[in-house]
Amino acid sequence: MNRKDFISLSGLGFLGLYACGTSNFMDNRKPLAIQLYTIRDAVAANLEKALERLAQLGFKQLEIYGYDGKFFGKTRSEFLSIMKNLGLEVISSHHTTGIIHNSRGTLLNDWEKSVEDLHFIGSKYMVCSYLFDEERSSEQYKKLPELLNKSGEVTNKTGIDFAYHNHDFEFEKFEDKTVYDFILENTDSDLVKMELDLYWISKAGFNPLDYFERYPKRFPLWHVKNMKAGSQDFAEIGNGTIDFKSIFEAKEKAGLKYWFLEQDSSDKDIFESIKISKNYIDNHSYFKTK
Repeated sequence: MNRKDFISLSGLGFLGLYACGTSNFMDNRKPLAIQLYTIRDAVAANLEKALERLAQLGFKQLEIYGYDGKFFGKTRSEFLSIMKNLGLEVISSHHTTGIIHNSRGTLLNDWEKSVEDLHFIGSKYMVCSYLFDEERSSEQYKKLPELLNKSGEVTNKTGIDFAYHNHDFEFEKFEDKTVYDFILENTDSDLVKMELDLYWISKAGFNPLDYFERYPKRFPLWHVKNMKAGSQDFAEIGNGTIDFKSIFEAKEKAGLKYWFLEQDSSDKDIFESIKISKNYIDNHSYFKTK
């Protein structure tokens, strides 16, 4: 604002409104977040360089994966130091059940220690990320709500929320409903939230808006990624078929708190795809959440 405009606004009594509006606009811009799995090859090659590239692109928040008692081979103190030096923070972390692969960091293997370490680095959520093929049986599905509830009880003691992340197989029929509905209806909504993957629910042929209506405020986390027409392969935001505008317009009903850009694979260099998605997000205001 130049001096002439400043004086004019002051005289008309608009300066306070201008400042307030500017402040509110900036406050409403959530830091851009990404699921680190998107750049897993770069992370495997050099963790710090990979994180530095994300920071340079403007990302501030991460959802991580692969905790096994350490964070990508780093102690919790070492990892937190790297994050702080780059101006990054962990919002959420992915974990498998441990039913089949009972390694450290899973829901069934010293979960309390996992929660302690994620609390130490400041994570707000811990998420059951995936069910392996062998875990997708009627017997295991029936046991799953109890495991998820118990996992949420442990995380909640430290102030961390627990959630379940979907793929497309959860929308297959189980008894008289889908697996996804079975999980939603048989878990405690205070203990088990949902991290909704917008690609996988769309690929399964279901509408996120229907779930927001049936289970309001249950979806505080989203994975935002796109789908190519025809092949249904992964695509950059803006280069696919998913109607993000209508989905984000329902964010209050869903209970959205954080969302993560993710792209599982690409026909380009993955960082090029990230830049394409980021540019589209930056130029469409409906992605901005309060």
